[in-house]
Amino acid sequence: MAWNEPGGGNNKDPWGGRGDQGPPDLDEVVRKMQDKLGGLFGGRKRGGGGGGGGAGKAGFAGFGLVAIIVLVVWLFSGIYIVDAGKRGVVLRFGAFTEATMPGPHWHIPYPVEQVEIVDVEQRRFIEIGYRSGSGGQSAVTVPREALMLTQDETIVNIQLAVQYQVDDPRLYLFNVRDPDAVLKQSAESALREVVGKSKMDFVLQEGRAEVVNRTKILMQEILNSYNSGLLVSDVNLQDAQPPEEVQGAFSDAIKAREDRVRLKNEAEAYANDVIPKARGTAARQVQEAEGYRESLIAKAEGEASRFTQLLGEYEKAPEVTRKRLYLETMESVMSRTGKVLVDSESTGNLMYLPLDELFKRRVEPPRFSSPDEGEASSDDSGNDEALRPPRRTRETR
Repeated sequence: MAWNEPGGGNNKDPWGGRGDQGPPDLDEVVRKMQDKLGGLFGGRKRGGGGGGGGAGKAGFAGFGLVAIIVLVVWLFSGIYIVDAGKRGVVLRFGAFTEATMPGPHWHIPYPVEQVEIVDVEQRRFIEIGYRSGSGGQSAVTVPREALMLTQDETIVNIQLAVQYQVDDPRLYLFNVRDPDAVLKQSAESALREVVGKSKMDFVLQEGRAEVVNRTKILMQEILNSYNSGLLVSDVNLQDAQPPEEVQGAFSDAIKAREDRVRLKNEAEAYANDVIPKARGTAARQVQEAEGYRESLIAKAEGEASRFTQLLGEYEKAPEVTRKRLYLETMESVMSRTGKVLVDSESTGNLMYLPLDELFKRRVEPPRFSSPDEGEASSDDSGNDEALRPPRRTRETR
C-alpha cells in the first residue's frame, strides 16, 4: 500500500516527515544544531548516557583542526601588495618598522602589525586666493587669502596654484598631524613674505617669474624645517592684479606706460634711421674736402715744381726761354679768340667782314618782332653788330 493512500496507516512519508506537511519547528532545528556542535567539541548529546570518551576525543580533534584553519587564514591575511608609485609603511604596535617598495610583501597580521599605503607619485594640488569652479563654473576669489600688501604700501590681488607630492612617507605620516593644511599655510605665508618685500609694479609686471621662484624656494624651506615629508613640484601664478576698486585707474596708468614705451621706440627707430644717414653724409663731405685739399696741394706743388724747373731753364738760356714763354702764351690766348688773316703786302682799304657773327646768325633761328616793338632791336647775344654795314679799315705799314 502506498504511503499516501487514503486510510493507509499514520500517513508518514518515506523521509520521516510529518504527516501534516507543516513547517519545521524552529526550536527543534536549533536544538539539533546544538547537539551536533556539542558532539564535535566533546559535549554529550541530549538523552545519551554512554560513549562519552570517544566523543571527547573527536571533539578535541575537531577543535585542533579549526584552530589550524584559523591560524593559516590569519597568517595569510598578512600578505599585501604595494602598487607602482606607492610605498608601504609597516607599523608594529603603532610604531614605524620599515618602508616597503612596490611589489608583494608579508607582515605579521593584525593586531601585531599593520600597513599604511602612501602614494608618493600623486600630484596633489592646493589653491591660494581662489577656488576653482566645478561643472564649468568660473573660479571664485577668496579675498581673505588673495589680498596682500606690497612694499610700497599698496594692495594686490594674487591667485597662486601649488602642486606637491609626498617625498618621505614616514615623515608624512608621523611628523605632522595634517600635512596638507601645513603646506597651504606655508604657501600663503611664503607668498605674503615675498610680496611684502616687492613693489607693486614689480609684482604685476616684470617680476612675476621671480616672485614664483622665490615663493617656491621659501615654501620648501618652511616644509623642510617642519620635517613634513612633502616636496613642492610646481608653483603657478594664476593671476596678479590690483583690487577691483582701482582697476580702472590702474588700466589707465598701464595704457599711459605703454604709450610712453611705444613713443620711445618710435623715436629710437627714427633716430636709428636719421643718424646713420647724417653720419654718412658727414663722412662723405669730409672725404670730399680732404680730396679737394689734396688736389689743391698736389696742383700747387706741381706748379711750384714746374716753375722751379722753368727757372732753371731760364737761367741757362734766358732769350730762348723768354721767347718760348711768349709763344706759348700767345698760343694759349689766340686759341680762344676769332682770327682774321690780312695780307700785309697789299695796300689800300680793307673790308672787314665779321664772319663769326654771320655764322652765329645763320645758326640761330630768325627772330620776329611786332610793329609795336619798334623798327629795330638788338638781341641778347649781341648780334646787332652783324646787321651793321661793313667797316672799312686801312692798314699802314
